[in-house]
Amino acid sequence: MANIMDLSTEDKLEYHFFPVSSGSVQFKVRTPNDAHIALTMGPQESDPMIEVFLGGWGNTKSVIRRNRTKPEKVEIETPNILNGGEFRGFWIRWDSGIISAGREGEAIPFLSWADPEPFPIAFVGVCTGWGATGTWKIEVPPSAPVAAPLYAAPPGYPGYPGVTPAFNAPPQGLAGIGNWVDASAGQIPPGAVVGGQDCNGEPLYVARAQHEGALIPGKLCASHGCAFVPWGGQEHGKPEYQVLVGGPNNWVRTNGSNVPPGAFPGGQSEDGEPLFVGRVNHEGSLTTGKVQQSHGVCYISFAGQELGFPDYEVLMP
Repeated sequence: MANIMDLSTEDKLEYHFFPVSSGSVQFKVRTPNDAHIALTMGPQESDPMIEVFLGGWGNTKSVIRRNRTKPEKVEIETPNILNGGEFRGFWIRWDSGIISAGREGEAIPFLSWADPEPFPIAFVGVCTGWGATGTWKIEVPPSAPVAAPLYAAPPGYPGYPGVTPAFNAPPQGLAGIGNWVDASAGQIPPGAVVGGQDCNGEPLYVARAQHEGALIPGKLCASHGCAFVPWGGQEHGKPEYQVLVGGPNNWVRTNGSNVPPGAFPGGQSEDGEPLFVGRVNHEGSLTTGKVQQSHGVCYISFAGQELGFPDYEVLMP
């Protein structure tokens, strides 16, 4: 079952980015015109970048554009493809440089283009503009056959100095286990797993740190020079921390104490209770934190506080 992410976009052509680990995204959007989708390597507008404009030019045309530069790579008449009063469903796929877009329930795309210089797509952004606001329901696949190549661990990386096996890791041989790598002062080890993004679009990496006898999953925000973990109602900055490297990026939506069997272990409380890696959408961010099953919530650190959410996503191997 896919994870559904709800987003609202303003009339200002400003992309909201989220990480993806598969080669497609499906969504429903309710907007009168100009639903824009960006495919990028990072959570911001930067080259290389592919954009798919649905219902542009007054809801008359749809196009594919590369690197924000005309002429369009593909342009097709699509009158009334969008509707401000109802959700319309679409999918976008990328495979070996072939970008395609189609309507929900239709296997054949109405837009398709082969990029002669393909790049690893790890983020999708959505926005609206030209007089339109939008409401989106985005399906993020709960698993992916291949991890996003941009964040794959380099060959032989488990031998990297400072690597420790995942806490209570499943038996060796299970794919996507990953390692926890010592780091400090905002360092991002190669192959670090992106778990979300901050309000300003900066990627947040899956991290953990020691605090008050606990080993707590949280978030690494590199520009702040530390990881942050939630504990005791507050957000705690940690200049020394561990980052998940080469691990899974498979998030499953759940709630309360319903942690799926085999959830990826991230640490333990000061009382020895296992803590899992979770994430939630909050105030325009997708923030990673700790799932404490006995409390029935995912805790994140945000704006100096520890906040608990009964609905969350949990990281699975």
